[in-house]
Amino acid sequence: YQADKVPVGEDQFEHLCVARDICQRVNKIYKKTAPNKRHVFRMPEPLIGKQGARVMSLSDGRSKMSKSAPNPDSRICFTDDPATIKRKIKRCKTDLVMGLELNNPERPEATNLLKLYALARGIAPEVAAEECKEDGWGPFKGKLTEALVEYLDPIQSEYKRLMDNPEFLREKLGKGRQRAAEVAAQTLHNVEVAMGFLV
Repeated sequence: YQADKVPVGEDQFEHLCVARDICQRVNKIYKKTAPNKRHVFRMPEPLIGKQGARVMSLSDGRSKMSKSAPNPDSRICFTDDPATIKRKIKRCKTDLVMGLELNNPERPEATNLLKLYALARGIAPEVAAEECKEDGWGPFKGKLTEALVEYLDPIQSEYKRLMDNPEFLREKLGKGRQRAAEVAAQTLHNVEVAMGFLV
């Protein structure tokens, strides 16, 4: 689809690297015969957020948060209501140490929850760690719950607005499908011309 920028998580980065290798090889071989005489494929660049690229599980601070994990309490979903978020945060795994700290390998849950709090608040993890270093788990979990509910509110409002308007969604999806088909057809045509299948 000739994307310039591709939003990927850390775990999909290798797949994008393979795609980039293929693009470079095809462009190098077929540059002179490409319709634009520059390239057949655009070189996709990864878009990886500095914060929140890898969010860890609520039940194990060493495992990645995943919607396919068997325990639904191990993750926060965009559609979780405030009561569900509160319940999940209340039950999330912690340790017995008073105060929170960042990047202590002995306390992965503290690091994970501080990073999640920082993401929801839009602050650096170091700022979150300084703000919460004296907190016990109870008060911190209250802060985290409040921050997550506030962070997810506009996303959930937009989700509800879209789900309440199925005709609008169908129209947008139809236009997107049509545009994607046009771009894919043009890309395939350019590949066929560059490789000499079409004159």
